[in-house]
Amino acid sequence: MTARPLGRCHVMTKTQRILAAFALAGAAAGLAAPAATAAPLAPLTLPDLPTAAPGMPQGATPSSVPEIAGRLSGGLNELNQLMELPNQLAPVIAPVQPLTDLAGGLE
Repeated sequence: MTARPLGRCHVMTKTQRILAAFALAGAAAGLAAPAATAAPLAPLTLPDLPTAAPGMPQGATPSSVPEIAGRLSGGLNELNQLMELPNQLAPVIAPVQPLTDLAGGLE
């Protein structure tokens, strides 16, 4: 009679457990795939464009998606210009920088 290590009798090895997990995952995916393909696809719908409230001017609300994109792009360009403002003002501020540093130190 051969002696087996205690606790290892009828136990799967790590490799066997990994292979069993892959087999179970594959079987589950195989069962789920027909159910997923049987469901009809819902058509893609775009939300309605906002409408103007009573009393608002005619051009206050956009009338198309390209118009919304144009307004958004213009706003982003303005924001980018504001972000660049400190770089543009640096030559103006540089000559008086020592004075502002002294004033800050006196406070």
